[in-house]
Amino acid sequence: MQYAWEEEKLGKAYDAALMKRLMRYVKPYRGLFVAAIVLSLIMTGTELVFPYITKIVIDRFMLPSQPYEQAIAGVAQFALVFLVLLLARLLFSFIQVYVLQYTGQRVMYDMRTEIFSHLMKLPVRFFDKNPVGRLVTRATNDVAAINEMYSAVLVYLFKDAFLIVGIFAIMFQLNWRLASLILLLTPLLMWITFEFRKRARDAYREVRRKLAKLNAYLAESISGMRIIQLFVREGGSFQNFSGINREEYDANMQQVTIFAVFQPLIGLLRAVATALILWYGGFNVIGGAFTLGSLVAFVSYIEMLFQPLSDLAEKYNILQGAMASSERIFLLLDEPEERYEGKTPLEVKGRIEFRDVWFAYASELKGVSDWILKDVSFTVEPGERVAIVGPTGSGKTTIISLMLRLYEVQKGQILLDGVDIKELDLESLRSQMAVVLQDVFLFSGDILGNIRLQNDGISRDRAIEAAHFVQANDFIRDLPRGYDEEVKERGATLSVGQRQLLAFARAVAFNPKILILDEATANIDSKTESLIQSSIAKILEGRTSIVIAHRLSTIRHSDKILVLHRGRIIEEGTHEKLLANKGLYHALYTLQFGETGGRSTLDQTRRVEEELAAVEEDSQWLR
Repeated sequence: MQYAWEEEKLGKAYDAALMKRLMRYVKPYRGLFVAAIVLSLIMTGTELVFPYITKIVIDRFMLPSQPYEQAIAGVAQFALVFLVLLLARLLFSFIQVYVLQYTGQRVMYDMRTEIFSHLMKLPVRFFDKNPVGRLVTRATNDVAAINEMYSAVLVYLFKDAFLIVGIFAIMFQLNWRLASLILLLTPLLMWITFEFRKRARDAYREVRRKLAKLNAYLAESISGMRIIQLFVREGGSFQNFSGINREEYDANMQQVTIFAVFQPLIGLLRAVATALILWYGGFNVIGGAFTLGSLVAFVSYIEMLFQPLSDLAEKYNILQGAMASSERIFLLLDEPEERYEGKTPLEVKGRIEFRDVWFAYASELKGVSDWILKDVSFTVEPGERVAIVGPTGSGKTTIISLMLRLYEVQKGQILLDGVDIKELDLESLRSQMAVVLQDVFLFSGDILGNIRLQNDGISRDRAIEAAHFVQANDFIRDLPRGYDEEVKERGATLSVGQRQLLAFARAVAFNPKILILDEATANIDSKTESLIQSSIAKILEGRTSIVIAHRLSTIRHSDKILVLHRGRIIEEGTHEKLLANKGLYHALYTLQFGETGGRSTLDQTRRVEEELAAVEEDSQWLR
């Protein structure tokens, strides 16, 4: 079984190809990005000056031979210079942080916009394979991780490199022997850094994997809390969570241990370097070959030199996380979009034709054996009302999905007014159709917004008129704020029947040429169904319509009824004709409404199963 948390993978801590793609988002703001780098370099330059000023003050004005008044004046003068540099650094720091954060926010805004725009154009089959939570993470957490890399790593890498080069340049200028002594620690420092990077990468990967597992289990448990409580499985669920939580804790502690070892080692090296400076430099100061001010400056530069190394752990994690996030984002952005371009029908009449259509949800044509639809052919004339019935899994909803081009057929053609729908502009095609589903989805907002779906072309009056048309106005009027009443998440405060009425109002407001009802009255009570049934005839008038229904009472007056079984149309005709044929439709109808003759429901079910088996045996293309 493939779990959501197994998707967490980490590549290299730095990937040139990924970084090249990431830089594309910085390109519109490259001027600001360069300005942030320049400001960082200026700030680093001021930091390098401070220890040197200390050296000058000590060597010039803190000697016993220096006159008191002259020393005070000199110290005051350099203190003023020190203060001016501090104020300048404060100003440059403010500008640099603001510019850098502004650039990062703009990059995040652009990336989120591109991701959402791309998601809107992806085919439905993509969403069938990818959990919603994972896609939300791409536009939120992953984008934030990349922004952190921009604002906390890239610019400061330039700063750190300039700082290290500047420190060694000044130290070699002050005393090349003392600076060379510090270089003796470089091999040990490189080995510690290499070991840390290797171990930190493995620990980081394990933490991310365990965290993904914990998040997945939490989300699943919270979503299914009602089932957990109904079956009294709180204890078992808590034990599972405790185990997963412990794994995440152990992984974090392993990472903490690595950091706990690395940071003290860097501190130890800093102390060793300082001791070497004081030992060697102290003897030189006593011997007169080295000034006290230079020694103090050396100690300050050593502290500055080890600061970027202390921050290395955090920056490495940020960079590694950003590379992993960017890889996931680009995998999403590289998903092929639906093709929207094509012919735009000027005036849709509503003639639909399925011509030898075969379809399977498998992505590859080779080796496909589990066809959902097999050689399906039928025609719906303009204004005609066609119903599709059949057992669960026979392919009824698949037909609707193919009409809307949510999926593409593998064999055959679907035509609208004689034109293959693959040649039509996708947006134009779908704008000619409206679908009322069994499971109504309502968005956060108000009642009116859920009827209009943010379509500015639908006025408030038109939306209200649509609600009147489907008799939804009665319950809307009783709400505290009427059409401005807030709709909670997925319409939790509304009944199933009320949500269904809103779905019908939505369909009427969009005024489609083709109306599709997919089990639209399956989950509502008889009273609400009677309200809807009285409106359906008016809704369907003058429109081509396709109705999928399990309640056969709702399709008696259809112009044509198609009976599906195992992906094939095995019967076609009017209600009366199909009853007279004594086939599958007759068996289904009898089970719901027909004469029982004293038989039990079990007897009826067995008889239907026998008739299904007989139909399959009698049909040569089902043998």
